[in-house]
Amino acid sequence: MSPLLRRKSPKPADRTVTMLGKPGCHLCDDAREVLLRVTGELGAAFEEKDVTQDEELFRRYGEQIPVTLIDGRQHDFWRVDEARLRKALGA
Repeated sequence: MSPLLRRKSPKPADRTVTMLGKPGCHLCDDAREVLLRVTGELGAAFEEKDVTQDEELFRRYGEQIPVTLIDGRQHDFWRVDEARLRKALGA
């Protein structure tokens, strides 16, 4: 494939990791710890959304929380595999 046709992967610092969760969720607490560590080390942005505050998010993801999104696309749910996350972020 021509180098001009290859798509460059975004750098970790250009990525956004979103955690969908809810208050009182122990799996969310565990996931948040990993997500904060990895995004902090790699320079990726981190945001958290409460599914109980958004009817559409709750309908779509309520049974899977915590859900991890990378740049708006679902990456994982229930547990965060740190090595898999780092690989997905290009580290």
